[in-house]
Amino acid sequence: MALYNYMYARKHAGKWILRVEDTDATRYVPGAVDGIRSALEWAGLNYDHGPGKDGPHAPYFQSQRLDLYRSYANKLLDSGHAYRCFCSADRLQETREKLARSGSNSTYDKRCLHLTEEDVARRVKAGEKSIVRLNNSNLPNRPAPVDLVFGNVRDAHASLSTDPILLKTDLFPTYHLASVVDDHEMGITHVLRGEEWLPSLPLHLDLYAALRLTPPNFAHFPILLNPDGSKMSKRNGDVQVIDYIRRGWEPSAVLNWLALAGWGARHESPTSPISTSHSHGKLVQGAPDSTTYMSMSDLIDNFDITAMTHRSSSLDPAKLEFLNKHHLTRLWSSEAGLTELAEKGLWKVKEAFPESEYATVNYIKDVIVLLDGRLTNIFDIPKHAPYMFQEPDLSNQQTQSVFKKVDPKEMAAMLDSVKEHVAKLSVDEWGRPSLLDILKKEQEKAILAPKSFMKILRHILTGMKDGPAIVDTMALLGKERTLERLKPYKFESA
Repeated sequence: MALYNYMYARKHAGKWILRVEDTDATRYVPGAVDGIRSALEWAGLNYDHGPGKDGPHAPYFQSQRLDLYRSYANKLLDSGHAYRCFCSADRLQETREKLARSGSNSTYDKRCLHLTEEDVARRVKAGEKSIVRLNNSNLPNRPAPVDLVFGNVRDAHASLSTDPILLKTDLFPTYHLASVVDDHEMGITHVLRGEEWLPSLPLHLDLYAALRLTPPNFAHFPILLNPDGSKMSKRNGDVQVIDYIRRGWEPSAVLNWLALAGWGARHESPTSPISTSHSHGKLVQGAPDSTTYMSMSDLIDNFDITAMTHRSSSLDPAKLEFLNKHHLTRLWSSEAGLTELAEKGLWKVKEAFPESEYATVNYIKDVIVLLDGRLTNIFDIPKHAPYMFQEPDLSNQQTQSVFKKVDPKEMAAMLDSVKEHVAKLSVDEWGRPSLLDILKKEQEKAILAPKSFMKILRHILTGMKDGPAIVDTMALLGKERTLERLKPYKFESA
């Protein structure tokens, strides 16, 4: 959701606020806020006001705004739109079970609604713990709910709990009260959040009406699913940003992937309320392909809430790989981008080849260019080009299979001839044109078939069956390393 909020704010020259909703002590996770801020920084999603960026409506931690929520709860109590409930947890549980057995959709019997003012005052003075509930039987009239994504939505109070809790016994607010109060106090004009909050929209609009506040515009976005269609969770799959960081995905590619996963066809906004659950008007424009390369500026320019899909979308890892490859290509097309990628891949190369003298930023830049079009992820450099950082392993099964299909004497003669002519090149002559000329001539006069010639040369130099053009590989390896590898392979006797 951070991405959509960021794009919408930037597209409309607005301000994006990061607010920490930490009013539920049971869900407190040490370091979570720092983790969120680090993830946003990695993604380049810079908020305007929030933790570390105090603005006109600070503080941005809800746990530091408790007096404000209590004052609004008192307003609701004074107007009769809310009441205190002194029921114990055990009684509430018994009541829910009893109502369920009777077939009722209610979750509370409103027992405390009928307490007199004197009873309430006496129990409060005695120090009895209580919660504050919204009085659903005394709600003001208001317009039907309208969502910027789903259009007109059904005013389904039946799906909500009976007289929802607004203030808990610890005097901390629930999300419902805190979000409404903060959105008003902070001047929020648009609330973009997950579809799981759509059933709560009627409740939030009730609170705005009861407090005589103008509600913001709401947009609810369908949730993202795992490839198998299951709901994403922290226990299942890569749903934390740190996972994508550790795997070396480009932030621009991840954002591109996530944005298009929720992009649907653009519809006209509905103009009249209806009684069905969702309505989204006439189709205006089709959705972009989910593998379309889009920079952040492209995403912002084209972002349109009316074009959001109305169905939950699955995240396809293959599409991330495809997009990441294209974002890598765009990045290394500039010197600054190439350096950035090399610096990012350096630690992975050092991890794979700790003794290599070639594990440097400048050399890795050359390897990235060499692997043009082959890299899906910058962390794949060790997998695609280990021979650039260490001597090739010629004992692998594929290389052995190629060598055993060739007469050892013919192979030795071929390598000796190539080595002889390559050795004559000066430092200034060493490069693709000269090497290509030599290999063409050697291939023409070799006894071996052209295909076998190139296979042997590739395996003797890299120990791999495929890779970049062999002349480009030789050019980057350099004269000394190339000559060292162009030596006849010694077959071990059986």
